[in-house]
Amino acid sequence: MARIKGALATRKRRNKTLKLAKGYWGAKSKHFKMAKEAVMKSGQYAYIGRRLKKRDFRSLWITRISAACKINGVNYSTFINGLKKAGITLNRKMLSEIAINDAAGFTALTESAKAALN
Repeated sequence: MARIKGALATRKRRNKTLKLAKGYWGAKSKHFKMAKEAVMKSGQYAYIGRRLKKRDFRSLWITRISAACKINGVNYSTFINGLKKAGITLNRKMLSEIAINDAAGFTALTESAKAALN
């Protein structure tokens, strides 16, 4: 059997990693060994970041809803409980958008939540 050299595949793999490390500080963008470590670590940060983003946005929406609820004289947990009892199924993202863009509509939601609790 003929001898097979792996130079082409090795070069492609290394160049792919170096391309991903483009713009990294110092030798991390030039030396394969350091670039490989940096690219792996940045991949981990990106993976974690995609999950953290969901948490961050949810907490932002809750903060916005809570602020709008306080203006209407009800706290956040009472408001959410009232909406569930009233049968209004809006997610927190949409409630936050309503609170920002349509104050009258949000006031109507708080009134219906209060009515459902009584």
